[in-house]
Amino acid sequence: MSDQNPYKKLGVSEEASFDEIQDARNRLFEQHSGDAKHLEVIEAAYDAILMDRLRMRQEGKIKVPERIRFPELRVQSLPKESPTPREQSPAWLQRTLDQPSPADILLPGAWYLGLSTISVFYPQGGDQVLQLALMVGVSASIYFLNRKEGKFGRAVLFTLVGLIIGLIVGGLVASLLLSQIPFINLTSNQFSTVLTFILLWLVSSFLR
Repeated sequence: MSDQNPYKKLGVSEEASFDEIQDARNRLFEQHSGDAKHLEVIEAAYDAILMDRLRMRQEGKIKVPERIRFPELRVQSLPKESPTPREQSPAWLQRTLDQPSPADILLPGAWYLGLSTISVFYPQGGDQVLQLALMVGVSASIYFLNRKEGKFGRAVLFTLVGLIIGLIVGGLVASLLLSQIPFINLTSNQFSTVLTFILLWLVSSFLR
């Protein structure tokens, strides 16, 4: 080729790959970013190389990649698929479940831990102590539920449901387990009361 060899203008060999040619063009563009005349010469040399490669491709001398044959094409990034929305829980469940703060969990937990301790370690009071502890536990549950949204009737309903389920399930579990585990020194009523306190703690903490 003549002194106007476009490869020499870009500073690459005639065997250079497309990536090397592209890098040389970009590098020269950065070096002469303020010189319009130089930029025009660089772009002309780059276009001449593309045309030369196309001619050689048509003659069967080289196999030119698509990105050289059609430099105006740009690789389109695939659109990101939107994440599959999670199945939402029913509206009634969203209205019922709460996302409690640590205080909403720890404060009722401290109350019911204290009531459970009284129920277990003061057996001499008998059923009267358990009944009094249950009354305090029910009141605490209603208070903690009512203060969240101010729905007293709803708080009473949830508390009564928790109380009934706790006493029934506690009585059934106690009749099955206490006789088989002799080292647990609890009466059936004590076991039921403690289990009820655990359930009331869950109700007052995680419902609203």
